[in-house]
Amino acid sequence: MANNLYQRENLRHLAKLGELAPAQQQAYENFSRTVMQEGALTKKDKEIIAVAVAHATECPYCIDVHTRNAKTSGASLEELVEAVFVTAALEAGGAVTHSTHMQNALDQDENDTLYRRSNLKKLANLKQLIPNGFSAYSRFSTEATKEGKLNAKLKELIAVSIAHTTECPYCIDVHTKSAQRAGSTKEELSEAILVAAALLAGGAYAHMANMIESYGE
Repeated sequence: MANNLYQRENLRHLAKLGELAPAQQQAYENFSRTVMQEGALTKKDKEIIAVAVAHATECPYCIDVHTRNAKTSGASLEELVEAVFVTAALEAGGAVTHSTHMQNALDQDENDTLYRRSNLKKLANLKQLIPNGFSAYSRFSTEATKEGKLNAKLKELIAVSIAHTTECPYCIDVHTKSAQRAGSTKEELSEAILVAAALLAGGAYAHMANMIESYGE
């Protein structure tokens, strides 16, 4: 029995999937391969997005594979670090924006509709309750998403991908509009979202290696 649950050699088990579930294996591989092909977005941009999403899904196999793919596609370490900081900012932003639901839960007269754009007005209350913490969050979010080694458009496309990964409707709404202002097309947005979908599927797919390892112990 291995003491380390995450070893690259575990991935050898994925070769068994073609025998265990051949139709599903083929369909998954076609989906993943097709999504990562160059299209409205370059191969490099897609791999950078994939690295960012892999940090949101917290799949070490995906981080390893797509970091190597991104490097091969020409991404620098600085670009990848900036991409993952966008992930961190969106993860924080999801918690911050959902604090509006905490406020609604404490208000007996609040409307039953859980997701209203107008909920975001209540972020001003959070700012009043914890001004220093909210200010620090705002500075971090602004710094993480501003143009740097990665341009503003790609950062917003990453943000949209992460927002779909974390399933935060507020983040989806805000960053889709920001991505559009930064020059993103519907095709680019759609491709970025499909990269997120492929990475979400990929996390489950890769972890079947651990399941097979555990089953055989």
